[in-house]
Amino acid sequence: MAKTQDFTATMKDMMGAFPVDTAAFEKSFQNQASLNEKLTSVALSAAEKSAELSSKWTKDTLTKLSDMTKAKAEPADYAKAMTDFASSSAEVAAENMAAFAEIAKKVQTDTVELLMAAGKDATEEATAAVKKATDDVTSAAKKASAK
Repeated sequence: MAKTQDFTATMKDMMGAFPVDTAAFEKSFQNQASLNEKLTSVALSAAEKSAELSSKWTKDTLTKLSDMTKAKAEPADYAKAMTDFASSSAEVAAENMAAFAEIAKKVQTDTVELLMAAGKDATEEATAAVKKATDDVTSAAKKASAK
């Protein structure tokens, strides 16, 4: 029966001939984690502002609704209170929707800025990593051919 050859030593030698810089992977991971932290901060900040705006809007609406439901002396006063409430609600809705749009616009701007900066950093890192890898492989090839 034929005995299979053990390729462990051969594989170790072969892998050792191609140096891998794990520092580049670690730096990439750290950069990705930093980017995720910044993006999460942008999202949480927007959520907080949106929640505050929504809460204020609800409180204002309930206060105006309370004023509208108070007993009136004349039947026409009920119609006037309803009309005032409706026009006030429409005005506040427009203001609040504009405020929500500003929050969304800021999130978009911040996100684009973060991604542009990350892209620039990634390009610079990739260029440096490729140059280093090329230099390492060239050096390893020269050493191998010199033997």
